Amino acid sequence: MQFTKRLFTAAIGATLLAGASLGFAADKKVVIGYQTDALPSSVAIANGDFAKATGYQIDFRKFNSGADVFAAIASGDVQVGYVGSSPYAAATSRGLDVKAFYLASISGTDEALVVRNGSGINSIKDLKGKKLAAAPVSTDHYQLLALLKSQGLTEKDVQVFAIPQPEIVAAYNRGDIDGGFVWDPALTELKKNGKVLITSKEVAEKGAPTFSAWVATGAFAKENPAFLKAYVDVIEKYSNSFAKDKAAWGPESDNAKTLAKLLGGTPADFSAALKNLNLVPLNVQASDAWLGGGEKSGVARILKETASFLKEQKKISDVLPSYAAFVTTSALGGAVVAQK
Repeated sequence: MQFTKRLFTAAIGATLLAGASLGFAADKKVVIGYQTDALPSSVAIANGDFAKATGYQIDFRKFNSGADVFAAIASGDVQVGYVGSSPYAAATSRGLDVKAFYLASISGTDEALVVRNGSGINSIKDLKGKKLAAAPVSTDHYQLLALLKSQGLTEKDVQVFAIPQPEIVAAYNRGDIDGGFVWDPALTELKKNGKVLITSKEVAEKGAPTFSAWVATGAFAKENPAFLKAYVDVIEKYSNSFAKDKAAWGPESDNAKTLAKLLGGTPADFSAALKNLNLVPLNVQASDAWLGGGEKSGVARILKETASFLKEQKKISDVLPSYAAFVTTSALGGAVVAQK
């Protein structure tokens, strides 16, 4: 009888302990903002791999631009987000405490200025007097303005509309604008009735480099380091798959179909868009060229250069002495050790 009682008591204790563990797991929640860019890791949003690997309940929310993501972060609604370097520079210059923990991509051919057929634009020299558009405070907006400046042009010479990408596509198709600096799926849509005038990579080579990154609030990064490391591991899993097994990401692949269903578009469009990405190996991310190096960090340098340009363009009012505090290598694991 005493044995039965002890067994019953132990069983109850185990049940309560399990319940407590489940309760703790249920408390591990995070809201993550993503965008419509074609990234291999977006498949993990759709199939739940991020949640499985981290053990967190993740509420993924889709945004039209990095500026929108940062607005949600500033309001406290989002703790982790996918953003471009221009809105990142603007947000940190205004005092938002965020840290880039993974470099998603750098200036490539996945973003470009597309001009409409019949617009009369055949070269950069033809931009004067035209109407162009880009998403507000996006990397594309920044690069469009930088491109104009490199040609001795200002917004007095070229009308620049800062509007969301869906509106850019609609205005372009109506003939209201002559071109747009965009990323996918808008990039694919604009190319159906136009041509690429210049890519993000080419603008970067002219002196205006950009990047896209995953960022977390300073508080979340400090309190959840294991989550960020697990999150990075999942991104790397899909990036490595894309790099090593192209067939698994072809137009008829399950991965391409998953991206199309999640982000909107066709599997063929996303399969093609993925080929335009300029991904950075983890060991290179950990180097001074990008996330490593503190004050020497390439990301910190680009943020400051971008902020200086945005202030010159009267888009922000202040430039910080340093942007090193907004970059971390803590989630990169062994790649950081390899750099030492």
